[in-house]
Amino acid sequence: MEQLALFDTPEWSRRVGVFDLETTGIDVTRDRIVTAHVGVLDAEGTVLSARDWLADPGVAIPDAATAVHGITTAFAREHGRPAPQVVAEVTASLRTLLAEGIPVVAYNAPYDFSLLKYEALRHGVDPLDEPTPVIDPLVIDKAYDRYRRGKRTLTAVAEHYAVRLDDAHEASADAVAAGRVALALAERFAGRLPPTAAELHADQIGWARAQAESLTEYFVRIGRIDPAEKLDGSWPIR
Repeated sequence: MEQLALFDTPEWSRRVGVFDLETTGIDVTRDRIVTAHVGVLDAEGTVLSARDWLADPGVAIPDAATAVHGITTAFAREHGRPAPQVVAEVTASLRTLLAEGIPVVAYNAPYDFSLLKYEALRHGVDPLDEPTPVIDPLVIDKAYDRYRRGKRTLTAVAEHYAVRLDDAHEASADAVAAGRVALALAERFAGRLPPTAAELHADQIGWARAQAESLTEYFVRIGRIDPAEKLDGSWPIR
């Protein structure tokens, strides 16, 4: 009789969606989408489908944001599509994947999913209020390798798991790299991760909350925030 169960990668890693945004800033309630990527990877990390969007966000893109992703206000206005159309199409693409039971990988998911939600509300699009199942490599990596030294940026974590990331802060490159990090985690922690996407989604809610509480305690201890403050550990949308 085969004894492979403990070493098999979880079933959710057979096919995953990937999602990433590049934006005008980091405030999820106020900032706007500039570029977006939604795709699907197979178990080997091969791209099965991919779609990219460039939006005219309807506001000026700050120089600091342009320095990150390279898109200027002039370029977005000339080549980008109207923001309401982009937001509607990105939301619809994600809704389709999730309805098919394909888990969507997003690195630091509350940022991308929250910003997309508020963009949807801004433009009269039916938002993804409770996307599921979602896979967040940042939350999983912290949960399974809590005490590892070093940064937890996508670039650093991709390097740790030997995932190639060219053109960091370009939506398609970041989305695909995050998906491949999720697959690397599935392989590294096979037998320990929940086998289904639904179970993993539920576990990440608790992990994210605990991680926010731990970080809150640390920030209070070093004087970075007031003891009355509390980091929001809501996941995958804040």
